Amino acid sequence: EVQLVESGGGLVQAGGSLRLSCAASGFTFDGSAIGWFRQAPGKEREGVSCFSSSDGSTDYADSVKGRFTISSDDAKNTVYLQMNSLKPEDTAVYYCAAAVRCEGTPWGHWGQGTQVTVSS
Repeated sequence: EVQLVESGGGLVQAGGSLRLSCAASGFTFDGSAIGWFRQAPGKEREGVSCFSSSDGSTDYADSVKGRFTISSDDAKNTVYLQMNSLKPEDTAVYYCAAAVRCEGTPWGHWGQGTQVTVSS
């Protein structure tokens, strides 16, 4: 059974940092893409970042470029999202998901989400 489990969310002041983890079981990252998404109350879900294990490429939403960094630890089958210089508008439930590629293929597996709250 494929499972994705997020952790690392919490409450942080503006300007602070958090590191989210997405631990996968039931499949390996090799040949997969792992994306981070977020959904704030009353807003649509948006893509935040994506890591493609096939070539190690990464992609970021404009709103987080320069502040967030996605990385992976293949030995732990875990993808991380390091979030620095957090802003109140980063407050949302963050989800990780798996697909074949970052674009053009469906996100077939999702985690349960982890809450990130940034206070001003």
